[in-house]
Amino acid sequence: MRKLYKKQNNLIHESSYVDEDVVIGRGTSIWHFSHIQSGAIIGSDCSIGQNVNIGNNVIIGNSVKIQNNVSVYEGVELEDYVFCGPSIVFTNVMRPRSEFPQRGSKFYSKTLIKKSASIGANATIICGNVIGKYSLIGAGSVVTKDVPDFALVLGNPGKVIGWVDKRGNQLDIKEDGYSKCGNYHLVDKLKLIEKNE
Repeated sequence: MRKLYKKQNNLIHESSYVDEDVVIGRGTSIWHFSHIQSGAIIGSDCSIGQNVNIGNNVIIGNSVKIQNNVSVYEGVELEDYVFCGPSIVFTNVMRPRSEFPQRGSKFYSKTLIKKSASIGANATIICGNVIGKYSLIGAGSVVTKDVPDFALVLGNPGKVIGWVDKRGNQLDIKEDGYSKCGNYHLVDKLKLIEKNE
């Protein structure tokens, strides 16, 4: 039976591979059959699930949770508190061709997942987009464009169908653009602003 071993206050399962030149913050756990590639930077108190691949030079913030079967490719950055559900898909090349390989960071379209965004199971995030802070991407959605802060996105292609608060609760927006709780204001039906910002 394989087990976890402790390395510099981190728990790393013995079936996982951590390449050289990797930075892993304190309290981060890496579970079964995962691979952390060279140049990756992972913050503190993260949970990296089973069968996760973190690509070369990927940056991951603090307190990020990545569930099983996720590959975070080079060109993708996850800010603090991001949640990645099981089997979500990130991409990093817009027009991949096996016959005409596009290798190296100059070919990768950057994708930024901002603070506390949550991405549901089996969602796909097309590269080159920004996923706004505290946004919530529904399971199975396909994100093809930027997502505003606090947006609730569902479908294929993903569309903003509502707005959520910091805890992910759907907001009831009144006709004047203010949430019933009074803590948020929707401007031009496109941008949600928290009152104390």
